[in-house]
Amino acid sequence: MAKTLALIPCFNEQDTIAEVIRQTHAAGGNVIVPSFALERAQELLYYIHELRHEDAIPRMKVFLDSPMASAITKVFRHHPDLYDGGMRRLMQNHDSPFQFPGLTFTDTTNESKAINTIKSPIIVIAGSGMCTAGRIKHHLANGIARPQNTIMFVGYQAVGTLGRRIVEGEPEVRILGTNYPVKARVV
Repeated sequence: MAKTLALIPCFNEQDTIAEVIRQTHAAGGNVIVPSFALERAQELLYYIHELRHEDAIPRMKVFLDSPMASAITKVFRHHPDLYDGGMRRLMQNHDSPFQFPGLTFTDTTNESKAINTIKSPIIVIAGSGMCTAGRIKHHLANGIARPQNTIMFVGYQAVGTLGRRIVEGEPEVRILGTNYPVKARVV
């Protein structure tokens, strides 16, 4: 029997993200987010920053574990002329969603591997968005079988991708040559 995708009844993306983080933190788990490096990762950082600022989520370490997303985020930081009005006001108050306490950009493979040794609840945003390659595969291999974790998909999952198989509720998936039961909550 296929596992059903957990849908959280919320009014917008920010509410959904907040609810996922709160529930996962309460369970003692990690939020694992497969993300695209361009725009989606930065949008997630923006939402997490806003939710932290509003005290709508618990303080958790946040890792952007994608060298490409990190590089793109630096480009975003250096081009405030392209921001909308709300973002410009935020930046004028020296309150960047791309720099806040607890946010770590991981560049090296060793830094990425070290994330999986952290015992307290964390948020990991890693590429690739459809789980076809990249560091997300290691985080999934380390976390997909833990029921207290949540895998939060924030983008389209094409047919045939690992991400799509997880979203469609396959009870077991193959990651890096090993089969893992899907016990983490999938949102």
